[in-house]
Amino acid sequence: MSSLTYDLTLAGLAVGSAAALTGIGLIVTYRATGVLNLAQGAIAMVCAYVLREFAVEWGWPLPLAAAVTLLVVAPGIGLVLDRLVFRPIAVVEMDPARALVASIGVFVLLVGGAALLWGNGARSDAPELLPDDPWVQLGAVLLLAVLVTAVTRWTRFGRELRAVVDNRALAALGGIDADRVSAVGWAFGSFTAGLTGVLLAPYVRLDPYGLPLLVVEVIAVAVVARMRSLSVAVAAALAIGVAQAQLTRLHPSGWGEQLLQAVGANLFVVALLIAALMLPGVGAQSTVARAAAPAVRVPGVVWLVAGILFLLPLGFAGTDLHASIQVPALAVILLSLVVVTGRGGQISLGQAAYAGLGALFTALLAAGRFPGLPAMPELLALVVAVLLVAPLGLLTGWPAIGRHGLALALATLAVGVGVSRFVFAQPYATAGLSLSRPTGLTSDRAYYVVELAVLACALLAVSALRRGRTGRALAALRDHEPGASAAGVPVASLKLLAFVLGAALAALGGGLLGMGVRAFDPEAYDPVRGLLWFAAVVVLGADNLVGPLVAAALLVGLDAGTRGGVAAAVIGILAVLIGRFPDAPSWTFRRLGLTASRHGQARPTQQRAGAASTDQTGRGAAARTAGLSEARPTMPGGEARPPSAGPAPTPGPGPVPRTGEAEGPARGSGDRQPGRPARGGATRPPPAHTLVARGVRLRYRDFTALDGVDLVLPSGQVTALIGANGAGKTTLFNCLCGTLRPDRGRVELDGVDITRLAAHARTRLGIARTFQQLAVFASLTVEENVRIGAEQGHRRDLSAVGPVLRLLGLDGPMRDLPAAGLSTGALRRVELGRALAGGPHTLLLDEPAAGLDAVEAEALARILCALAADGMAVLVVEHDLDLVARIAQTVHVMEAGRIVR
Repeated sequence: MSSLTYDLTLAGLAVGSAAALTGIGLIVTYRATGVLNLAQGAIAMVCAYVLREFAVEWGWPLPLAAAVTLLVVAPGIGLVLDRLVFRPIAVVEMDPARALVASIGVFVLLVGGAALLWGNGARSDAPELLPDDPWVQLGAVLLLAVLVTAVTRWTRFGRELRAVVDNRALAALGGIDADRVSAVGWAFGSFTAGLTGVLLAPYVRLDPYGLPLLVVEVIAVAVVARMRSLSVAVAAALAIGVAQAQLTRLHPSGWGEQLLQAVGANLFVVALLIAALMLPGVGAQSTVARAAAPAVRVPGVVWLVAGILFLLPLGFAGTDLHASIQVPALAVILLSLVVVTGRGGQISLGQAAYAGLGALFTALLAAGRFPGLPAMPELLALVVAVLLVAPLGLLTGWPAIGRHGLALALATLAVGVGVSRFVFAQPYATAGLSLSRPTGLTSDRAYYVVELAVLACALLAVSALRRGRTGRALAALRDHEPGASAAGVPVASLKLLAFVLGAALAALGGGLLGMGVRAFDPEAYDPVRGLLWFAAVVVLGADNLVGPLVAAALLVGLDAGTRGGVAAAVIGILAVLIGRFPDAPSWTFRRLGLTASRHGQARPTQQRAGAASTDQTGRGAAARTAGLSEARPTMPGGEARPPSAGPAPTPGPGPVPRTGEAEGPARGSGDRQPGRPARGGATRPPPAHTLVARGVRLRYRDFTALDGVDLVLPSGQVTALIGANGAGKTTLFNCLCGTLRPDRGRVELDGVDITRLAAHARTRLGIARTFQQLAVFASLTVEENVRIGAEQGHRRDLSAVGPVLRLLGLDGPMRDLPAAGLSTGALRRVELGRALAGGPHTLLLDEPAAGLDAVEAEALARILCALAADGMAVLVVEHDLDLVARIAQTVHVMEAGRIVR
């Protein structure tokens, strides 16, 4: 082995050892608490500063300073985070979205606090804790990994740790102190973060932004290890570190040299991109980022005040508006998060990348340096830059199709870090680049007026996106993605649309910001800024148009004239509080006398309470529903439905529950409504449709869930599927709906193979479904839930909405109430109404009686019999055998993945 190869290998082992420490800490914390600690880098940075403060500023002996830092300060930070931030989240419900927001809040809080305490300047005098010998560092890492592995595998604490990770509530019932386990996990994770920080600080820039970002990059090793295997994490870290060092030996000529240098210096970023975008998602629960505050109609006086405040700089700030001109541009950038996160419910931590690309492309186009395009005037360059950046939103939108929660957060963060390292930080893209303002807008005052006009247009565009069919579909996607797909919403296309529009808005704001400050500053668009912007928008209301305005003013105003870090500290505190007290914004809105209402509008709280009271006392919809048992129900369109189902079961005394008190609306766009008189007064049966499963097989690794299942669902009858838990009923159900794709076999509709069609495509063919776990859109009203079914379903006829609401007893005051907070019976009716409003010919119900009492179940039985009598094919997966006996003409029994009879 040559001397150069050996030296480079040693250097790579040193870097890889530090990365391995980060991976070990992240994995242990995740396995103990279920939280992907994005604040790991910030904790490392704080500990490095603390060690320097003790050893350099205070003159402590290095061993004493290191002992206090690593054994007291670092674990103490972890214990504080566990006790004050993450334990309340875990006790209520371990929601990855809430935990993610809290983790980002801790990150920006620590970054802002460090900037306030130690300033933004880089420090080059960080003490060296271990000798500059890679073998010593490698030995420490391997010893730590072996120790952790031994503890987790062969000790009682390790068994308790695995139990808590699998099911915290069940572990607590078994006598395990889950709080103690999570506290140890946080303390150890913070210890490894601190050790990483003090080892890296002497060799990298020690500042509040550089070191945290570096640690964020090496999250790749934990992602490669699937957040489980310590040995894989250590091996990946060492391999990447050595490979990165060895790449420095290569010196190709031409353009390849710059590319190789960029890859060689950022191989961990490449690994993060590959791991986050190509490997199966980590923590990919179907969880999205919810708005921290309810969507409300902002009173006109608030907009008036906001307009006055934004106009104030024109009258009082004199000729220099350097700080003020950044606010409208930043507000436009933050509006992109309203589109992606507030409306689309997708976690996006990479919006800073698109803002930076907008500024960079504007500068390149104006300077005539963009490949293949001539020099352009600044305003035209801005427009073209937006058009060029918008399609790049697919970089984050495409991974979002199959990822949720933490997996999506990592993918978007990886894109942001990659763009920062491979574009913004490279001299070939930014060297000698300047950016000027358009002719006639050189003065700050004139430019500020143009920014305000652009901001107003952006607000109007985003407001329009919140309304109408697309707005409701986005809200459905945010609230319940599987439910949105089942309602006919093209989820994949809608996600791509949200990210593309978000990228365009971010690019527009970034270009405005660059022209405003007359420069392209890569640090203004680094990934740390992206985390700060995401946290700011979420805590101030991701689905609120005023939130981005307030956030922009705070982010610019708090740091103007200070040493920096105030804004990050304030936003961090708010994010931490929102993570712990998610209902605080709602409480604030209620105190103001406002609450969420139809189309995100607000009405006095007393009015909503009155509507609910009317419903509960029987003077509202429940009383009207009681009349449905006495009067002939009408189908959508106003015709009376003939009593084709025969005598309906007589409900118990009192008002008939509204659950299921309706018949299905009209089917496909070319079909006549069931029961509608034909010419000459005669009635004709609706067209028959048959859904068939042929030889369907599906395996999960070594387990066979479905083993050659055949099933026929004919029109005009109720078919039931029963069997023990684990027999394969739900798996077969999901194969029929399109949620799962079988390994073998076919699913056919009227003889046409639909096996490869997605769930929303099957809904639009007339196959509607409901869920065992209720799938309603909590932020939408009852009417909007049903309207989505009519807009996106098989028939797509809005005239069906009103009749369906009346038939299900959901009209009157109840139709304008948000679905959130309704009873289980009411929610079952809302979900059924959404399915029926699309005019399906086949209805698939997964345990529809779950959560219903006997009277509600009886009413459900009556409606299902009526639907089948009108020609609909109904499949019911149900454990209530009494209900099955009353409604089903055909009953199939499943056992071990097969239909046995």
